[in-house]
Amino acid sequence: MIDRRRLMKAVGASLLAAAAPSLSAATAHVIPLWPEGVPGARPDLGPERTDDDGRTTNITEPSLTVYPAATDRANGTAVIVCPGGGYTRLATRREGEQYAQWLGTLGITSFVLKYRQSEFGHPAPLRDVLRAVRLVRSQAARYGVRPDRIGVMGSSAGGHLAASAGILFGHPLGRTGVELDTVSARPDFVVLMYPVIAMEGPAVHAGSRKSLLGASPDAAAVQLMSLERQVTKAMPPTLLIHTQADQAVPVENSILFYQALTRAGVPAEMYLFEHGAHGMGMRDGLGTASNWPRRAEEWLRGRGLLDRAK
Repeated sequence: MIDRRRLMKAVGASLLAAAAPSLSAATAHVIPLWPEGVPGARPDLGPERTDDDGRTTNITEPSLTVYPAATDRANGTAVIVCPGGGYTRLATRREGEQYAQWLGTLGITSFVLKYRQSEFGHPAPLRDVLRAVRLVRSQAARYGVRPDRIGVMGSSAGGHLAASAGILFGHPLGRTGVELDTVSARPDFVVLMYPVIAMEGPAVHAGSRKSLLGASPDAAAVQLMSLERQVTKAMPPTLLIHTQADQAVPVENSILFYQALTRAGVPAEMYLFEHGAHGMGMRDGLGTASNWPRRAEEWLRGRGLLDRAK
């Protein structure tokens, strides 16, 4: 049985040690997601690896890297960023660090999530993202953010994970039986970049499905993680960004999800651009698609998420 007092003490001490410098420095700081021990730990997998392109694999110790907001613009909004990578790796640099630096210029504090991949499979990534939301919300005052302005942003498979957080925030699979489970894991808003949504049918990204659910997933798992089928009115306000040129994750993923959000009465906005291959990140030279950060900023501003906290 888990000693809850010891768990919360370990969590608090870990966060305090990491957060104190992060609030006064311009550099990022890493905090462990599971200081009491990773559920279903796999020490046999060996060390984590990061290649020259900033892609991380073999993740066994999930974590959050904290990027403080620009001190003269901090507005109390937080975003947990989930890089993509097909549930086999994380595009940490292109879809994590770059997004966090951009969000910082908007006054947003970012937490780049390093979540578990195919070596663990479902439900490990879901547990990691919901733990991240609970962790940030439970320590909101320490990071200078508001507990009611915590969003999740994800790209590609990271978009699937971010959308999962918005839908499955109360699911039993996202709990591990510790005291922190009592903190709400529901994000207050969700931003999805060319997300994986469907787990079967013409729009499916088969690689992500295999990495997350295995080569022969059971029907219940496919149904649960086919997110266009799981949307309810409890889903937070959502922004979707995708391109017609995406040949890896078809634009139909975003369209299907937008239609589901609309049927459920969830506030949603979607931008579909002509140009921009999958994984475009924040690249220039893609026509109007390169302006997506401006559209996202407008959406955030329109929802009051860039207003200074009172």
